Amino acid sequence: MAKTSYKKQENESFFTKVVNLILTLVLAYFIGSQVCTEANNNLRIAQISDAHFSTYEQNTSYKMLEDSSALLDDAIMQVNTSGAYDFVIFTGDLINTPKVSELEAFIGHANKLVYPWYAIDGNHDISIDGPLTKSKFISVLGENNRKMKQKNIYYAFTPKRGYRVICLDSIIDNRVTTKGRISKEQIEWLKNELNTYKKETIILCTHVPVAEPYSSPSHAMENEPELKRILKSHTNPVIVLQGHYHAARLIQNENLLIIACPSLVSFPNAFRVININTGKTKVKVDVFLKETNLKEAQTHARIRLMGTQMLYGEKADRNNSFEMRRENL
Repeated sequence: MAKTSYKKQENESFFTKVVNLILTLVLAYFIGSQVCTEANNNLRIAQISDAHFSTYEQNTSYKMLEDSSALLDDAIMQVNTSGAYDFVIFTGDLINTPKVSELEAFIGHANKLVYPWYAIDGNHDISIDGPLTKSKFISVLGENNRKMKQKNIYYAFTPKRGYRVICLDSIIDNRVTTKGRISKEQIEWLKNELNTYKKETIILCTHVPVAEPYSSPSHAMENEPELKRILKSHTNPVIVLQGHYHAARLIQNENLLIIACPSLVSFPNAFRVININTGKTKVKVDVFLKETNLKEAQTHARIRLMGTQMLYGEKADRNNSFEMRRENL
């Protein structure tokens, strides 16, 4: 009788171990799936703006053009050696003077990136009556970057499920001006994009700002109120990556988060790293300012410029975290 009880206990013990093992594996799979899902909902971007790359120009009162190549290479090196990125975006003024040869030289440096990269045009990239028109700009990029084969200078892409990147052309090319404007054709296209991707977190890239980091009427977006109204009508978060003003500034307004990026060639000689995590009910955005390692060039840039604090921003404009409400439509 005792022998039978022992065998029964042994069988029950074996059965218990099997059940526990199965439960452990199921729990591990569930936890692992959750971790993988969270990781897959994460998007990491490097934003480089206003590189003003030049192969031949001298320094100006505030732009370190002679160091533009080295500053660009340093930013690229920092990106390549600081972990995985989903993509890199250049938000305008890739070059200082609109020449095809300068754009091709810039691309030679940008192609050193080990991650996919994209670009939008700035006012310094486009010539009104010269050879580097908007169509030529996007054509040269497409010939040298397999990620930019689109024909339109404004375009959109999906880097990862749950995200939509919209790249606008904000440059006026029919008159000499540093102001910007989004064309009627683009406005209708933008509305369609937002309507099609209602569930997605939107990353909008523009050279001329959606919201000014500081007042400069000669550089502002002419139809800024209309553009803001359209973006704020999107149910889910819209994260705007902008340049042009060479300033570090972070502004949150309801579902809009404005990330103004400084310039590589003027103080603080820096770029942005943006980490976005989309959850069921909220989107968390961590924004960082990455300054150049070329401290001598940065020092020269600082002493050449009045109002450096306006461009460097407050501490909260350099590194900060934001939470934005998300609707699970």
